[in-house]
Amino acid sequence: MRTFKGRVAVITGGASGIGLALARRLGAEGMRLVIADIDAAAMHAASAELEAAGYEVLAHRADVAKAGEIQALADAAVKRFGAVHLLVNNAGVGGFQHFETTSAETWEWTIGVNLFGVIHGCRIFLPILERQDEAHIVNVASVAGIYSYTYLHPYNAAKAAVVALTEGMWREFGAEKPNVGMSVVLPGSIATAITNDERNAPAGHVSRADADPSLAEFRKMYTAGIAAGMSPAEVAELIATGVRERHLHIFTHPEMKALVTMRAEDIAAGLPLRDMFGNRP
Repeated sequence: MRTFKGRVAVITGGASGIGLALARRLGAEGMRLVIADIDAAAMHAASAELEAAGYEVLAHRADVAKAGEIQALADAAVKRFGAVHLLVNNAGVGGFQHFETTSAETWEWTIGVNLFGVIHGCRIFLPILERQDEAHIVNVASVAGIYSYTYLHPYNAAKAAVVALTEGMWREFGAEKPNVGMSVVLPGSIATAITNDERNAPAGHVSRADADPSLAEFRKMYTAGIAAGMSPAEVAELIATGVRERHLHIFTHPEMKALVTMRAEDIAAGLPLRDMFGNRP
């Protein structure tokens, strides 16, 4: 996408973290903004901040796991601004549990937000995007989409699927819809509120602390690592550059690219997968 000024961006998970940082970044270049989030209070606070900065903003509450709510989001965006040029499927939830302690409800919640949220966004917004002279879809996955972490089973599965989905759409659109670019973001540790994701969990989800107390110390270390991670503003800058230059894969931590090579080498050689430090079981 050559220019952002005067164009319209829709960002899910836009009330905090990467989503809000990206809204600030794109607003500064003159994009009109639609931010969606399941947390209405946080969304309205973010919208007030962005409007105070002089940006044109529409705030719309949506649960990305529900197709009908994404359709309502698309309808509201077009009604307000007349078009959408950039879709950022950013909303996500995380969570560490042993496989055997992860309930069906937790699987459905995590897959619903992290994978079906992306599918719904792409499917519903594509007819709007392809009518523009140029448009772009950004799907926020994770390094976990290419390197499966221990205790992150629903998250790993969803993020790997987002990577595969984005790559497949990129191949198709390159031949059939060249005006619609595709990017998948592969963040490492970013200082966001993802460790507090259970505040928006649906009924039926048992808190991870209650379902799997044996990982309490592990979660504590993970939370500290997230807090010390890269700032969302830095990630927003990388995404803005990636969209402008039509990059398919956007890594936040370049050193993580080595995991792609290592994993591919192990699979091709038929060897057990090494951990991120190169150790083999």
